[in-house]
Amino acid sequence: MKTIILIGANGKMGQAALTGLRKHKVITAGRTANNYDYQVDITNEESLRKLFKDVGHFDAVVNTVGVCEYASFTDMTEKQWMSTILSKMMGQINIVRIGQEYIADNGSFTLITGILNVKPIPFAIADATTSGAIDTFVKCVAFEMPRGIRVNSINPTVLEEAWDVYGEIMPGFEPVPGKLVGKAFERSVDGFITGQVIFVDA
Repeated sequence: MKTIILIGANGKMGQAALTGLRKHKVITAGRTANNYDYQVDITNEESLRKLFKDVGHFDAVVNTVGVCEYASFTDMTEKQWMSTILSKMMGQINIVRIGQEYIADNGSFTLITGILNVKPIPFAIADATTSGAIDTFVKCVAFEMPRGIRVNSINPTVLEEAWDVYGEIMPGFEPVPGKLVGKAFERSVDGFITGQVIFVDA
C-alpha cells in the first residue's frame, strides 16, 4: 500500500481518480480547509512546501486541479492568460519541482491535462495551451527525474459526471465514466511507465 497525496479529491476529476486509488492510503488536499486532510494552493510555493513537510512520508502525488479561464482568443486578457498559466501550468510544474525534494525514492507524480489540446473547442484556448504544455513537460522532465521518480499526465475527455456542466460547449464529444478515468490514474500510480500522456477518450 502506498501513501498518496490527492490534490482536489472533492472535485469530479478527483472523485474519478479516487476510484483507481482505493487500495492505497489516500491523503486529501485542496484549496479550502473544508473536507480535506490538508489545505494547499498549488500556485503558492510556500503552500506546497508546507503540505509536503506536514504530510511527511509519501509515495505519490496525484493532482486533479488547475484553474482555467475561458474566453475567445481575441477577448482573452493577459490577466486571464496568467491566471490559467499560474495554475494549470506552473502550479503543476511546481508540484513536481518542489515535490521531488520530499517524495520517497521511486515515487510518482500524476498531473492532469485534458483532451482540448488535441480536440479544440471555442473559448478554451488557454486550457488547450496549458494542457499541451504539461503533456510536453512530462515527456521531457521524465528524463531528468532523480531517484527513480516517475511522472505522467492524464489527458481525459469530458466525464459523464460533468456532462451537465460541459456538454453544451462540447458538441460531438462522447463523455466517459469517471471509473474509466480512474483506471488511468491507477495505471500511472501503480505501473512502471514514466514520461507518458495517458489519453482517455471515447
